[in-house]
Amino acid sequence: METTKCLIIGGGPAGYTAGIYASRADMKPILIEGPQPGGQLTITTEVENFPGYPNGKSGPNIMNDIREQALRMGTDMRTGMVTEVDFSKRPFRCVVEDTQEILADTVIIATGATARWLGLESERTYRGFGVSACATCDGNFFRGRDVAVVGGGDTALEEATYLAKLCNKVYLVHRRDEFRASKAMQQRVFNTANIQVVWDSVPTEIVGEKKGFVKAVTGLSVNNKKTGENTVLPVDGVFVAIGHQPVTELFKGQIELDAQGYIVTRPDSTATNVPGVFAAGDVQDPHFRQAITAAASGCKAALEAERFLLQ
Repeated sequence: METTKCLIIGGGPAGYTAGIYASRADMKPILIEGPQPGGQLTITTEVENFPGYPNGKSGPNIMNDIREQALRMGTDMRTGMVTEVDFSKRPFRCVVEDTQEILADTVIIATGATARWLGLESERTYRGFGVSACATCDGNFFRGRDVAVVGGGDTALEEATYLAKLCNKVYLVHRRDEFRASKAMQQRVFNTANIQVVWDSVPTEIVGEKKGFVKAVTGLSVNNKKTGENTVLPVDGVFVAIGHQPVTELFKGQIELDAQGYIVTRPDSTATNVPGVFAAGDVQDPHFRQAITAAASGCKAALEAERFLLQ
């Protein structure tokens, strides 16, 4: 059995940044990277909006740079998954891969959230090559071109209006004949001339071209549920906006979660309802979902963990 002042669960922007700050505070943190080291940014191609990379850089390379910085600071980086936690008393008991026990004075949860996808094989083929779940991240690559957004909630309509400022035309594909989004957001969409709503339609395939390792989206095939008609929308990009799922199954019954499963933190803080347990990044942020905001909250979590130990 090991002991540590700080255990970090998750290896995305939030987890790695927490590792940098916790290491500099001489907390000698152990970081368990989880099933996807680097987080969601590792499935993106070119990233243009992360500070410090004026010419842009691939998501995997950016995450590798942050990881290397955390290692250089002294973070004890380990592969594997935390499979059990007990936050009922301090030190907190955490189990890695069902075998190794770690007792931690503080815990920073940075397990992130995963985008909900359509489940199409072609979607997986073109993910990162024209298929995205983040307009803010990837919209600029489609400036002046035609794209499609799939979804009918506030997030989908926000993505569509954002893309409408950059793109020539935005198809907004929704499976029903009315939106779930707020009336104000709906009115904004209806008032945007280059957004065309495609009602009662379900995506059936991402259409594209493959030449060796080069892939490109050329269209989105949709099926109208009322007429049965199949149509291919001529687009260069497809943005899936049907929600995100926080990775919090492990923490049910241990800390407070909201109705969607996100970890609840105190206002202007990363502290959870369990003293000594902190949450950073997309696992507690259903709104922004950006690598830079996740990194910022990882910094805050490490600083708060340090202050907690000093009390």
